[in-house]
Amino acid sequence: MAQTPSTPDSPRPPEGDWLGTPYLTFERQGPIAVCTIDRPEARNALTPAMYFGIRYAVGRVSQDTELAGLLITGVGDVFAPGGDMTGGGGVDDWITFGAALGMDVTPFDSVRTSAKPIVSAVNGLCQGGGMQIALCSDLSVVSERATFRVPELFRGYADTYYSQMLVRLIGPVRTRDLMFTGRVLSAQEALHWGLVTRVVPHEDLFGVACDLLAQSCRTAPRARNVIKSSIDNYLGLYDRIGMTSSLMDAEAREGVRAFKERRSPDWVHPELRTEGRL
Repeated sequence: MAQTPSTPDSPRPPEGDWLGTPYLTFERQGPIAVCTIDRPEARNALTPAMYFGIRYAVGRVSQDTELAGLLITGVGDVFAPGGDMTGGGGVDDWITFGAALGMDVTPFDSVRTSAKPIVSAVNGLCQGGGMQIALCSDLSVVSERATFRVPELFRGYADTYYSQMLVRLIGPVRTRDLMFTGRVLSAQEALHWGLVTRVVPHEDLFGVACDLLAQSCRTAPRARNVIKSSIDNYLGLYDRIGMTSSLMDAEAREGVRAFKERRSPDWVHPELRTEGRL
């Protein structure tokens, strides 16, 4: 049965420099590509199509001999807050949350193992999946205005990717602090803890990020990837089975409901509940 051709404005999968969603842009600036998260009406919350689009952008750069590296950034005062827990995206995205359940759409491993250098230019709020993208990048240049948070345990699921990486990067004590309290880290604290590469004045962010990406792109590719492999082995593998099971658990369903209803989840003792979402 013939399919109706898609129009330029209809949802369609990634192709060429189109990343599959209007909420991401892919711009060539000489030898580098800039992937911009551009969904200000939802504070840059990432839909499945956006996650997959970032993953596709990594592959696009890796396969294009005219491109040497990738820079990832956001618009406004938000880099990325993680996945859109409202199930948003709607008619503008070719992957819905329902369709994505059986697909590995997240870009984290692709960013972490990219054959070409990737720099995150963190322009503002950075948490959840957004922070994971920054951690998996080769370098992360951060605006002085940026903040960081790992709120997954308040949403009801065990993000073992975070616990695996954070223990290697900052140790178990600070990992427990971040994950058990949901505290917000300033840009300077993140630098002090070893979570980011540089903190720069906000107006210098893009220029410094481009400069560091260019410098990384000048290193010998095969030798650089040997070093990347060595670092990747140190970071190790996360408990994917346990994390998948947690995502399907009743706590995760209650965490999403509580987030949408802007309240504390029902597992919180009545005397410890707060106004608004955690």
